[in-house]
Amino acid sequence: MKARSVHLQYSFRAADDQGGQRGADVHNPLFELLSAIAEHGSIQHAAKAMGASYRHVWGACKQWESQLGEPLLHWVQGQPARLTPFAQRLLWAEKRARSRLVPHIEALRAELERVLVDALDGSQQVLSVHASHDLALPLLRDLASPLGLHVDLRFAGSMDALRALAEGRCMVAGFHVPPLVDNRNLFARGLKPLLKPGQHKLIGCMQRSQGLMVARGNPLSLLDMADVVARGARFIHRQQGSGTRLLAEHLLAQQGLAPAAVQGGAAHAETSHLAVAAAVAAGVGDVALGIEAAARSFDLDFVPLVSEEYHLVCLAAALDQPPVQALRQLLQDAPWAQALATLPGYRVNRPGEVLSLTKALPWWQFRTPKAAVADVIETCR
Repeated sequence: MKARSVHLQYSFRAADDQGGQRGADVHNPLFELLSAIAEHGSIQHAAKAMGASYRHVWGACKQWESQLGEPLLHWVQGQPARLTPFAQRLLWAEKRARSRLVPHIEALRAELERVLVDALDGSQQVLSVHASHDLALPLLRDLASPLGLHVDLRFAGSMDALRALAEGRCMVAGFHVPPLVDNRNLFARGLKPLLKPGQHKLIGCMQRSQGLMVARGNPLSLLDMADVVARGARFIHRQQGSGTRLLAEHLLAQQGLAPAAVQGGAAHAETSHLAVAAAVAAGVGDVALGIEAAARSFDLDFVPLVSEEYHLVCLAAALDQPPVQALRQLLQDAPWAQALATLPGYRVNRPGEVLSLTKALPWWQFRTPKAAVADVIETCR
């Protein structure tokens, strides 16, 4: 197939005119067409779902085939047309690329929106948030906008988000931890140097379920990380410095296993829950660790392993700042709980409440050897 270049563009719409789509979604008529045919099983049913005529969809397919120089549909007399292997590969490759890039596209969209807001209304409050990747926080951002609070949301690993807070690059950071009672774990050693009682204040946010994302039917019968290692399953890892990467290594350590024991972990690192889910759905790997909502979005089975706390954190002095006060109020309001109820594996947990760092994170009260801290930080770089 002859090489093709890709061009992106964006548009401005009224705040209440989303056209049924989220602002960060990137659309292309070719992939919308292929998705419709794959989902509905025929041109006729795809055309009906798209609100178009059979002739229009058939003509569009032929036009795309001409441009790409490859057949998209396989025709057998008396049977519905189906996607060719090339079209199936193309569709999956686009879905995987899209899932990998969504957080970055969202950050760009939010920045452009902020520029427009600043130009039109200087009175709008802006709250910069660096947070571990999550599917609920964009919903929180959308709820904040009509209230005059622009949440400039940027996704990063948990440790990277906390470093951004320490360096003054954001007002609020988001990170997640599993239930822990002492400092004999990677989370305690890695996060403790970045959180200071009295200097930092936690804000209650939510709980979410993390576990194994596997193909439908769980063909390898994977129930924990020990099974992943024992069965030689191809594991899709998150990037270094992410909370989910730490969680994977923590769960392995609990079962006496080293990170190197999993196959493919170092070679296949992704930067979001959606990206690892897409990789498993595409067959690039057999399993990944991630949140239930991402697994369900790709029609994967999910094996829950831990219910973790997702905290927001800011400097103590920022609690009195109007953007942070507005954020806390938003977390306490009913729409936030209603939004979380739409995502599998999520629920509110002390939303908007200012939490004692040492009570919410009991492992912080234990001293961590300096050498162990240095080792963990070096591992997570």
